[in-house]
Amino acid sequence: MIWENPGPENTVSTLKIAINTCYELGITDIIIASCTGATVRKALDLGIDKLSVTCVTHHIGFQQPGTDEMAKDERAYLSSRGVKILTTTHVLAGIGRALRNQYGGIYPPEIIANSLRILGQGLKVCVEISVMALDAGLVPYGKPIVTVGGSGSGADTAIVIVPEHSDNIFGTRVHRILCKPQTW
Repeated sequence: MIWENPGPENTVSTLKIAINTCYELGITDIIIASCTGATVRKALDLGIDKLSVTCVTHHIGFQQPGTDEMAKDERAYLSSRGVKILTTTHVLAGIGRALRNQYGGIYPPEIIANSLRILGQGLKVCVEISVMALDAGLVPYGKPIVTVGGSGSGADTAIVIVPEHSDNIFGTRVHRILCKPQTW
C-alpha cells in the first residue's frame, strides 16, 4: 500500500496492515515507534495482545535536555499491558550527530540514515528501531519481525524485516515493505 501523503492520518490503517501481516505470516514480534505512547495505544485498541509488542521511543533529552517525551503514567500503563519499552540512543544518530553538531560535516551513521531516507523517513525509522530492539535483546535474533514507524507523528510505514545487530547492520534484510507514503 502506498499512501498519498505521509503522516498520522495513516496510523490506524498502517497498524491494521502490520498486525494482519503478523497473524498471516505467523510473526510474533512487532516493534512500534512511539514517543508518547499514543500509537501503541491505538495498536492495543486494535487487538495486538497476542503479539510480543515493543515500543521504541526517542531517547531522553531528544527534544529538550533531561526530558522524556513519554509521561510516566503512560509508560506504566503500557508496561501493565505487557508492552516492552525501549528508550535509548538512536543507533543512526548518537555520537555521529554530536560530532556534526559540534564540528560540522556528516558522519557514517548519518550517511546510513540519509541513505535509508531515500525510501522515506518512516522506512529509516523501521530499520533503525529493529536494530535497536535487537541490540537490547527485546526481539529474537534471526527471525522476521514487523516494524512500524512514521514520518513525524503517528505511523505511515510498516515492514517485515530481519534485523542484525548494530555492529553488523549491513546484514539487515527488509523482506517486505507493507506500506509507506509516496516520496516526492
